[in-house]
Amino acid sequence: MESMKLATWDCEDWRVRAHCRDVDPGLFFPVGVTGEAEVQIRRAKRVCADCDVRLECLEFALRTNQEFGIWGGKDEEERRVIRRIRRLQRRAVSRAI
Repeated sequence: MESMKLATWDCEDWRVRAHCRDVDPGLFFPVGVTGEAEVQIRRAKRVCADCDVRLECLEFALRTNQEFGIWGGKDEEERRVIRRIRRLQRRAVSRAI
């Protein structure tokens, strides 16, 4: 089952294939969400947009509860929404059983 995989930095070596590997990590951790930070967030998301391991990166961030930064092309709020939806889906499934 995909969601049961271990969440480690080197799981399946996805990091070595990431487009961000040679980019300053600071780009993916803007300070704030307005002004220059908005520009930085858009730039970080563009790096992620065509990345072959974007989904693996996002899943890692979700499984390990990465609170800050851009992971898999998603910012903090977008990941919170995904987590919320998944929680609601799990509850619905457990109630249906």
